Amino acid sequence: MAKGKLIIFSAPSGTGKSTIISWLMKEHQELNLAFSISCTSRAPRGTEQNGVEYFFLTPEEFRDRIENDEFLEYEEVYTDRYYGTLKSQVERQLEAGQNVVFDVDVKGGVNIKKFYGDKALSIFIQPPSIGELRHRLEGRGTDAPEVIDQRIARAEFELTFAEKFDKIVINDILEYAEADALAAIQAFLND
Repeated sequence: MAKGKLIIFSAPSGTGKSTIISWLMKEHQELNLAFSISCTSRAPRGTEQNGVEYFFLTPEEFRDRIENDEFLEYEEVYTDRYYGTLKSQVERQLEAGQNVVFDVDVKGGVNIKKFYGDKALSIFIQPPSIGELRHRLEGRGTDAPEVIDQRIARAEFELTFAEKFDKIVINDILEYAEADALAAIQAFLND
């Protein structure tokens, strides 16, 4: 069985990255895409199960694994609230022939690409403009104005990373962005 490859998606909040990934996974099962299962030090929510949505670790276990250099990438989002991707889990999925999808922040995306090089395709989903991004975030109606301002400031910072990615997909019209991402992935997997 052929070993899988890695596809990394990064984008500022509100650019439609999750929508594009969901569409690819649902409508293009021939791509054999599977999410990397991350670790977190938070408690399971609702019906979440260990090894399905996440691997649940205590903050101490997480820090031990950081010490042992077991993570491909990780972040301490809040004190003792960690999220990260184990190298061993990614290797298991690649050996099983899965094409592993990462939905990560820009720094995580750059780090994973650096680690895997040509075995990974990194895709940056970009909004058509900051003005349009603000419009979309306001249209969601889920965030207070100051939260939107923070997300816009973060998006401006994240956009400076775009040129570090293999492919930039501008999500102006969703169908075009989906087709663009699909073509890039197909070319990469058939390479």
